[in-house]
Amino acid sequence: MAATSTSIITFIGIFLSSLNLLIQLQAIAPVHAFTFTPSSRSPLPSPSNFYHDYNTITTTTTTTTTTTRLNASTPTTPILSLLPRGISPFEKSISKDIDVQADFRSRAKAAMDTALSSSSGDDKQTVQLLEIEFPPLIGGSSSKSQFDDFDNVQELDSNKNWAIQFAPLFLTEDDNNARSPFANGKTWLIFPDLKECELARTEWPGKRYMAATFTTLKAATEFLVKGDDGGGYAAPWGAALAEGFNKILGSTSDNDGNDDSSADGGSGDGSTKKKTNDAGLLGDVSSLTPLIQGQNSPPALNIVVQPGNGGPVEDWINVETIYDALVSSLGSSSRQGADADDTTSSASSVLLIVNGALDKVRDGYYPPIFFPKLAKTVDRFYRKFETVFYLKPITDKGLYGWLYRVYPEPWQVVLQTVETKTNGDSYIEDTVVYTSMDRPSYALAISKMVEKATMQA
Repeated sequence: MAATSTSIITFIGIFLSSLNLLIQLQAIAPVHAFTFTPSSRSPLPSPSNFYHDYNTITTTTTTTTTTTRLNASTPTTPILSLLPRGISPFEKSISKDIDVQADFRSRAKAAMDTALSSSSGDDKQTVQLLEIEFPPLIGGSSSKSQFDDFDNVQELDSNKNWAIQFAPLFLTEDDNNARSPFANGKTWLIFPDLKECELARTEWPGKRYMAATFTTLKAATEFLVKGDDGGGYAAPWGAALAEGFNKILGSTSDNDGNDDSSADGGSGDGSTKKKTNDAGLLGDVSSLTPLIQGQNSPPALNIVVQPGNGGPVEDWINVETIYDALVSSLGSSSRQGADADDTTSSASSVLLIVNGALDKVRDGYYPPIFFPKLAKTVDRFYRKFETVFYLKPITDKGLYGWLYRVYPEPWQVVLQTVETKTNGDSYIEDTVVYTSMDRPSYALAISKMVEKATMQA
């Protein structure tokens, strides 16, 4: 009998290992995007060096500073941010020696501060839904661009590390020594799954990082949505099977769903449900911060780390569910942007998505016929996000450039070329070839780069 039980347990273990491998293979689909591994670091430029006048495009290179005069304009034309240093594939040696990701965080924080300070009309409504998109693997000794080989696991790890270091920037006191509204656990770091949350806790144990609330899409959704309206957590395909086997082998990742307890083990009294013999297949439930109404809930800032991208599409659906639950719990009468004339109150909660590949959701990458639930979220939710920091490479027709935006500035299409000085030294020149308050399409961006390159030829 004992031999039979052992055989059954062995079979279940082999089956779960195979299932976990298949899940990992699905997640490790090559993605052309861009963790930062710090090496030697050079000081970050001061905020004043992030910008240039709209009329004059100043380009800093490894050896020189080149100024390209564009068309004249009125003095009231807004300034434009310079591209971050070390992001070009033509200057990999620089990328490996500076903290590019810290530069991204500084720029993104400044942009978010500006967006959050908006307090009237459309701006007041828009700042509730924010997105940040950037290449997460550029910088440090292991710097990688879109031309290098990498997988989704590397990208997810980098985004996790970036978000953990980003959250503390909102927890400090302001210039008037006023307590940050995002302190006291009011900043939630929402990871796509329990394993990522566990890794985050393990790899970043410092007090300044632990000041945030660590949770997951599942835990946050099940805590905020009480399950009485049928709009709760959307589980990915195969999740029930994996969780079932996890419970058989000793895990307790289930949750009773009562109002006084959070999902995946957090309880209303601050305790954590944790039995012995956890198989660890889905992660350690003790890594979750207990979600307690009136203490760290409702959250003031929700930082959602890489939902959907490389993972299940249900992640994107759950993000909308979390936001709707927050709007409902805070007593808001309308969804983001639906009541722009109401200027009597400011946003009480902010939802920020970090590298969630929302372009794929909005641009029809997932056919509605196969993903009807996801398709319904596009117009009613994902088109309402304000992009506060965006940096994405554009490569086509032998040209290289960037689509760049720092809130509240216009979008920029920046062409990067390698030029040669009279002494034979090479340098990189950045030329802004197009600006617009509306985001340009990929085709338009390429056409503007081609047009400029043709003029320079």
